[in-house]
Amino acid sequence: MKKADIGLIGLAVMGENLVLNMESKGFTVAVYNRTVEKVDKFVAGRGAGKNFIGCHSIADLCANLERPRKVMMLVKAGSPVDEFIEQIIPHLEAGDIIIDGGNSHFPDTIRRAKYVESKGLLYIGTGVSGGEEGALLGPSMMPGGSPAAWPAVKTIFQAVAAKVDGEPCCDWVGENGAGHFVKMVHNGIEYGDMQIICEAYQLMKDLLEMNADEMHEVFAEWNKGDLDSYLIEITRDILGFKDENGEALVEKILDTAGQKGTGKWTAVAALDQGIPLTLIGESVFARCLSAQKDLRVKASKVLSGPEKLFKGDKAQFLLDLKDAIFAAKIISYAQGYDLMGEAAKEYKWKLNNGGIALMWRGGCIIRSVFLGKIKDAFDKNPNLEHLLLDDYFKTTIEKAQAGWRRVVATAITNGVPAPCLATALTYFDGIRSERLPANLLQAQRDYFGAHTYERVDSPRGKFFHTNWTGRGGDTASTTYTV
Repeated sequence: MKKADIGLIGLAVMGENLVLNMESKGFTVAVYNRTVEKVDKFVAGRGAGKNFIGCHSIADLCANLERPRKVMMLVKAGSPVDEFIEQIIPHLEAGDIIIDGGNSHFPDTIRRAKYVESKGLLYIGTGVSGGEEGALLGPSMMPGGSPAAWPAVKTIFQAVAAKVDGEPCCDWVGENGAGHFVKMVHNGIEYGDMQIICEAYQLMKDLLEMNADEMHEVFAEWNKGDLDSYLIEITRDILGFKDENGEALVEKILDTAGQKGTGKWTAVAALDQGIPLTLIGESVFARCLSAQKDLRVKASKVLSGPEKLFKGDKAQFLLDLKDAIFAAKIISYAQGYDLMGEAAKEYKWKLNNGGIALMWRGGCIIRSVFLGKIKDAFDKNPNLEHLLLDDYFKTTIEKAQAGWRRVVATAITNGVPAPCLATALTYFDGIRSERLPANLLQAQRDYFGAHTYERVDSPRGKFFHTNWTGRGGDTASTTYTV
């Protein structure tokens, strides 16, 4: 009997659909699930008559694989991944490959890659984005880990990945945890994109008093232009979806958002790296605030704000809102790329920024026409320091800022929360400021803690301390930055 090209552990939604994708591309797949009844049900059901080998143990799975063996896990992040690695290792030989396709935290992937390599094996941590449909029809895949493993899995991964202009949305990202780091940032940007859209929805609903059908038409129109993207597309569909009684289903959904942690990981990584990832951070906090439903209900009874009264041109405001969404989206990606660049320096990854944009152009949740512009920017200048320094993005955001400012001002004046649209604008104003008030902040730090400061009339790296009160003496604290 022919052995399998790859083995997969975990026949939940993503795993089941991904192996069907693999098989449809001509690969034989060995499958195993901790609950073995699921294996039998799958092989007899959706996998009936196809090139699957159902296995009832990890030993059986590994025995049915061609060398080098490729064992992919699509299981819950955390301890289950470590437990399966320990179960898999005894059944592999030097050069065989373990692949984690779940949403693992990148420090765990760095640790696991080192451990698995110490056993003479190879390791890949790959982000897989696109949900159920993407897994079945073509996801975005972001593999990183042991470089020697890539040639062995490249054909399979690129065959099953989404294609844009014939190019697979999958390429090698970098060593150890690079793949999962890029997937984490992808998810953080996803948080931001979703929150930006939700703020636009709330402004339309609360300020313009538009109903779901009217908003559906606006999002349908937006999806034909610069905002053409998966998230705008599904928002259009959601707003047009009716409940059993013919009313908009979206208005019957409780306004408390869940999260699985990847957005928070992105924000924490930004704090660790000292990168101002303000928009994604606000999107995470917006979900946290939404979860405080009972508190918000109580507060709404006792805390008052301005009367929501829009007196402007509704059509013009919608044009401004479109500009605001697009400008904030640019900021979100600029911040995400800034974070990836800083992490690449620390972890010594050689990230292909244009290639990452290509990987995100199809198959994944944040796929959009917009990503082609990011690829163009890095193709033109692979050493581009910041996305806003590219001519296209500079011109586009400057063109959008008048409407963007009107939207944020209108939201604040009328008491409609728009945390991501507002923080994106604040970041834009900050990054374009040659001088910020941090000189006063450094004086404050030196005053109370003798933390020293640099002077504009002295070389960078030379630090000074002032005895501000005349009582502090000349002893200074150490200088440090995060």
